[in-house]
Amino acid sequence: MRKYKEDLKKNIAVANGFEKADLVFKNARILNVFSEEICSGDLAVANGTIVGMGSYEGITEIDLAGKYLVPGFIDAHMHIESTMVTPFELARAIVPTGTTTIIADPHEIVNVAGKTGLDYLLNATEQIPLNVFVMLPSSVPATPFETNGAGPFLAADMQTYLDHPRILGLGEVMCYPDVLAGGPVILDKLTLCRHKLADGHAPGLAGKPLQAYACAGIISEHESTTWPEALEKLRAGFYILIREGSAAKNLHAIISGLLTTALPTDRFLFCTDDKHLEDIHQDGHIRWNIKQAIDLGLCPIKAIKMATLNTAQAYGLKKLGAIAPGYQADLVIVSDLNTLAVEQVYQNGRPVNDSIWEHQPHYKIDSQLLNSVHIQTLTSEKLRLPINPKNHVIEIIKDQIETHHLQESLPGKNGFFIPNENYAKLCVIERHRHSGHVGVAAIKGFGIQSGAIATTVAHDSHNIIVVGDNDQDILLAVNHLAEIGGGYVVVGNHQIIGAVPLSLAGLISLEPGAEVQEKVASLISSAHGLGVAPGVDPFITLSFMALPVIPSLRLTDLGLFDVDAFQLIND
Repeated sequence: MRKYKEDLKKNIAVANGFEKADLVFKNARILNVFSEEICSGDLAVANGTIVGMGSYEGITEIDLAGKYLVPGFIDAHMHIESTMVTPFELARAIVPTGTTTIIADPHEIVNVAGKTGLDYLLNATEQIPLNVFVMLPSSVPATPFETNGAGPFLAADMQTYLDHPRILGLGEVMCYPDVLAGGPVILDKLTLCRHKLADGHAPGLAGKPLQAYACAGIISEHESTTWPEALEKLRAGFYILIREGSAAKNLHAIISGLLTTALPTDRFLFCTDDKHLEDIHQDGHIRWNIKQAIDLGLCPIKAIKMATLNTAQAYGLKKLGAIAPGYQADLVIVSDLNTLAVEQVYQNGRPVNDSIWEHQPHYKIDSQLLNSVHIQTLTSEKLRLPINPKNHVIEIIKDQIETHHLQESLPGKNGFFIPNENYAKLCVIERHRHSGHVGVAAIKGFGIQSGAIATTVAHDSHNIIVVGDNDQDILLAVNHLAEIGGGYVVVGNHQIIGAVPLSLAGLISLEPGAEVQEKVASLISSAHGLGVAPGVDPFITLSFMALPVIPSLRLTDLGLFDVDAFQLIND
């Protein structure tokens, strides 16, 4: 309290011009997201806070010579675990691209390890050069039709976290059928978080069910894949999170639709949801969303505002998302608003350079997180899929995580399915409790030949999921995952081509981000070399084939799941 008062006194003095600022950016073009205009002048910073715009002197002065200052970018919804690196390594990857704040939903690691997983992510994001806010996972497990590691994460488990200063509310409410039915478990959670925020996750929901979902107090939605869907959700009062990740790419459809209207953009935000480190390295993080929107014709100022002030106001981040007195000095320097090439980033008034990454915080990792793969001995008999006149088939949709539900005649021998160039075998093996549960199905559109791909990243219960065109390679891939404690593996022609160990909960690597990125990029290339179709991210797309809240057909360890009917398929 005393330090805050002293800092405040100094900031007021500097703003008045009575004292020099710690840092002044001279001759800047400052993007004002409140007035949506470019203001020329100096920007003064003291104690990591923006204190004034106009004409100022500083202890340190940087002449921007007409370059632009824009607010640090905010990812409205993402899963740290999907980058497969620790929060520190994630910050090292995304902050230099302009992202200075993320809102994370840790339901991946909480599904595996419950409170232990949540505590890990809160501790690991405590002292890193990235603002990390957290939503409490609402759907652990996502449905009762799968087996997760932690069991249910209930309102009683959330209670102790409500007063944490970086907990914003309830994470994506994926169990929308429970909401619509007034289920007691989800109503307990919504009631507990009634004074905070609640994120949505309701793909395809429309009409009166959408109205009922909004009545539950849910403020946002990131599953819109078309403009009509986004528009209906906007009209129902939702903030629309425009997602552009590694597998789900919805930005083009929504921005293109928005450009055909004269609608205000203040309810539109950007998010990545699930994005690989390799894609972040190639494109940038939220910067890529902004740049894509600008390329489609959206005004650069409005696009940047969607990635800054819009998100900050939606989530109550009062001192973030803008360049104005009293706001945290999270700043991005760019020479051009259209190309949005990031030249330098300041986080909390500090330049993000090589030296900032020399001080990695240390924390103890619970042993439960390092021993998370427990499977029974797997045999080819457990991988058999009897063929019927018509079998249920999962069909992949390019650049989306939704699937088609087909019923087709499958190739086979002796009454059992045999994969070919059109159909691969998909299996989900329970890996938390030695249960021996194995789900098997046919999948169309993946494209793998003479090999198998397997991972312990399988949303959201994170059992082992594997796809291949022969049982020998499938078994080799699964057994190798068990040996390395989880991760990614690619098998071709009965040999291990490569693997990325994810030893922390089977989700996160403890290796440096650059090494993980290189290995994942190599595995992705190897997977495409085995015939994985263009427009299919070999691992992220695969990981979503087990998520029973995304239409239309999924596979869990308990069997095929019809999302539209919201029930397991028994035939």
